[in-house]
Amino acid sequence: MKTRSTIVLIILLASAMPAHAWFDETHVAIAKAAGYRKWYNAAAADVAKVKLGKRESLNHYHNSAKGTVITPEMVLAQACLYDEIEADGHLYGAIIGAFRAYVEAKKSGRYAENYLAYLVHYIGDLSMPLHHTLYNTFNRKNHAANDGLIDDEVLENTDKIIVYKITIKSEAELADEVARIANLSKQLGHTLEDENRRMTRDEAYRQVAQSASLLRAVLAMVKN
Repeated sequence: MKTRSTIVLIILLASAMPAHAWFDETHVAIAKAAGYRKWYNAAAADVAKVKLGKRESLNHYHNSAKGTVITPEMVLAQACLYDEIEADGHLYGAIIGAFRAYVEAKKSGRYAENYLAYLVHYIGDLSMPLHHTLYNTFNRKNHAANDGLIDDEVLENTDKIIVYKITIKSEAELADEVARIANLSKQLGHTLEDENRRMTRDEAYRQVAQSASLLRAVLAMVKN
């Protein structure tokens, strides 16, 4: 039987953990808009969190203070933390780590699609603004509402996800784009907090377009 202090500790730990980024249908819509042929795998990484817990959840966010600038060097430095549980959230490194895992599996002739499914999901998480800001009272209060803002409609409105051209030819260029989109998302997250509001639907569609555009570029680079 749990003591009162144990229950309090569990509640505190739970409140310190970030919630999901974009709900499932939003992830699927990002993948569809990007042209990912196995778009139905886009939510798989969130399914994995149910059993893997912290080992997987840490791959989905990176919370940093206002004024922090995400650099390509930071993105690449996080790659060694992929799937590590004794670390803070390392979304940027997870993107690089999953990319490397996919490329290596493909080169060795192994079935690589499962690795790509994780990469697709992490790129989707990159555009969710509150996965880049501190998980404080504002973030906890508004996180789920922002995650699901367009989830009930986005699969019927993928034409609203305006994909723009990004060209990537190397891992270094991927890190550059990850940093760029992370900073844009983080900036919006701080704007939401400063103005004490949730995203508008137009803002949400612009954000998911960032992920879809990067994903399309990655798919073109790996010729998938």
